[in-house]
Amino acid sequence: MIHSTNSPRLSGITIKLAFFILVLGLSACLGPDSPPQASTPQSSPAASLTPQTTIWQPKPNTTWQWQLTDSIDYTFDVDVYDIDLFENDASVVEELHRAGRRVICYLNVGAWEDWRPDADQFPSAVIGKKYSGWPGEKWLDIRQIDLLAPIMRARLDECQAKGFDGVEPDNMDGYTNKTGFPLTYEDQLQYNLWLAEEAHARGLSIGLKNNPEQAVDLLPYYDWALTEGCFDQGWCDQVAIFVEAGKAVFAAEYTDTGIGLEKICPQAAVLNFSAILKNRDLDVYLQVCHP
Repeated sequence: MIHSTNSPRLSGITIKLAFFILVLGLSACLGPDSPPQASTPQSSPAASLTPQTTIWQPKPNTTWQWQLTDSIDYTFDVDVYDIDLFENDASVVEELHRAGRRVICYLNVGAWEDWRPDADQFPSAVIGKKYSGWPGEKWLDIRQIDLLAPIMRARLDECQAKGFDGVEPDNMDGYTNKTGFPLTYEDQLQYNLWLAEEAHARGLSIGLKNNPEQAVDLLPYYDWALTEGCFDQGWCDQVAIFVEAGKAVFAAEYTDTGIGLEKICPQAAVLNFSAILKNRDLDVYLQVCHP
């Protein structure tokens, strides 16, 4: 969060005069053949990065496939594939692009996973309690952005280098869970705003993953949303503001809850959500609600 500081007030004439003198001085120093000098904002390291492409913002009813396990099946006629960062190389992204698909990069931003290639880079001070139901996974202390930043930036750099269009940041609602750390709403908000800035600085679109409680605050900074079980659990309306803003909501429901397309699809049609039915392990299996 940026806080203003008190400073003496200057009249409009004084400010304009000072600016004019400054411009004349810089022009004299640079000369006609000197290259333009880019300023470097001091507020954030991410702000000095130059986006490589126009940031993609998917519209409501964009179709998608979400596959984080097994070899990627390229045959689905959808607009977007959401796949794992570490399990897929640039050739997979290139193949999907050749087929006309956008590609989202899945990465975990709120929990440590012991099987990831960069697992040993996480300081022990940021690793908290076990993530219930997911062996080998533990919550992170997202208050310590200074310690997490080098790791998360490297992951985002890899997303960018492999040619992904967007980022799916998982576990961005640790403050609502038993993490082992006294995380607050504001702690989470600060971290999630930092993630959005870092993704956008690399030309990457970024989605709000679950976390409906912060949807209002994060809507201006996030390009789309992704939900798990919002129809089954009854909170889809909390993220419907994304559709109202012209941004897609990718809604996934799971077969192990017993919910079926007959319940999901009518509601999805009303909300203009891009709804799918998946197995819990996010393999190839896919059932789709068509707009």
